Amino acid sequence: MTPHDEGDDDGVDEVLALVAPQRGAEPRPAHAPDEPHRATVWPAARAVAARAGATVGATHPPLRTPLDQALGQVLAEPLRALTDLPSFDTSAMDGWAVAGPGPWEIRAQGAVLAGHAPAAPLEDGTAVRIATGARVPPETTAVIRSEHARTDASGHLHALREVVPGQDIRPRGQECRVGDRLLPAGTQVTPAVLGLAAAAGYDELPTRARPRVEVLVLGDELLTAGLPHDGLIRDALGPMLGPWLNALGAEVLATRRIGDDADALLAAVTGSPADLVITTGGTASGPVDHVHPVLAKAGATLLVDGVKVRPGHPMLLARLDADRHLVGLPGNPLAAVSGLLTLAEPLLRALAGTPPAPPYRVPMADEVQGHPHDTRLVPVVHRDDQVVPLRFHGPAMLRGIAAADGMAVVPPGGARPGDALEILDLPWAGSLSAFGPLPSPGSSLAASGQGEAEVRKEGVSRETSQP
Repeated sequence: MTPHDEGDDDGVDEVLALVAPQRGAEPRPAHAPDEPHRATVWPAARAVAARAGATVGATHPPLRTPLDQALGQVLAEPLRALTDLPSFDTSAMDGWAVAGPGPWEIRAQGAVLAGHAPAAPLEDGTAVRIATGARVPPETTAVIRSEHARTDASGHLHALREVVPGQDIRPRGQECRVGDRLLPAGTQVTPAVLGLAAAAGYDELPTRARPRVEVLVLGDELLTAGLPHDGLIRDALGPMLGPWLNALGAEVLATRRIGDDADALLAAVTGSPADLVITTGGTASGPVDHVHPVLAKAGATLLVDGVKVRPGHPMLLARLDADRHLVGLPGNPLAAVSGLLTLAEPLLRALAGTPPAPPYRVPMADEVQGHPHDTRLVPVVHRDDQVVPLRFHGPAMLRGIAAADGMAVVPPGGARPGDALEILDLPWAGSLSAFGPLPSPGSSLAASGQGEAEVRKEGVSRETSQP
């Protein structure tokens, strides 16, 4: 891995309009390493990645996934009701089904129970016991809750309060009618979605295939165990990228480590069955930076070659063939995170058919220095109604992002206290991640007691001078 030096998206439609005129946004063959990078501005780079994923994702037919296997998947089509809900008039309460005005003669037959055959029609002036969820007998005027009625010695039922026609009856089609759209395509299948689908008559759901990803961690200098020594360093990206990509909804086929060997890298890239290959390091023009020459030899087309963002500007996006892409991440850990958020996340969301999260802005508590020309991504934590930048945000550092709630998008020139900046949430903020239930955005540190104090003591910067 070679160390490298090291913005605001107003909506996909507007950003896509920026793509064509931006230098570096036009697809082109992979260049030789001595050719200059043509960096793309940060919002346009994200839009290019999203468009590339959407183009491929639109060609994939939906899968038919059994309900018990669909949790966490994404609907490929709108979910439409296959039946009326409820499919018949049902009792909302345990009590009495009555017909006409009271008092009512209690019918001798047993109670009307859920799941049993329809009861005979009620005649005016009669009542019958009924259970919650049971089919209401024809000609029923209302259901009277058990606690709102009394019986007398002569076998008659008396209401203890006014009876309104239709009370405590769930009419057929109250929730939906056959063919109603219940949920749009792109909805993630949660436990509640499974329940709704089952109620609406589904045994399986139309889902999008999870994007398949292979991670290639490059470099001779990487250790997989033990302490760094003799110029060797621990591989931080291998353990991090797989779980991160799982949290984005991808299926990680493998994380492979490849030395500084161009032939081995070419074989791995061209032989991978993944929809997306992610490499780490080797995206600049150093003596062992093989990604650009390998892409040229593989006949790939560069869609993004460098992004005007810090950290992470040497990142790239290439189309390997009609259905496969490669995202080249810088080798420095926080720069690689920047590349994940900039290129890999929008591409994977589009491949999976998952709509992007609505952008939101939060005021900055402190001043943040900006790059004169490029966007900066800075780890932040939520505090009250603001976000606070974390101190350890150098390209090679993970200490800040490990304590962060998200990344603030800092425009060229920086931000002053009170400026509202777009926040990129981290993928494990949701309840359906690869890590199980986790705090919602803004809560993981804002209410963490002693942990909060320690993180803020060590990580929050009042002077964000770190480059």
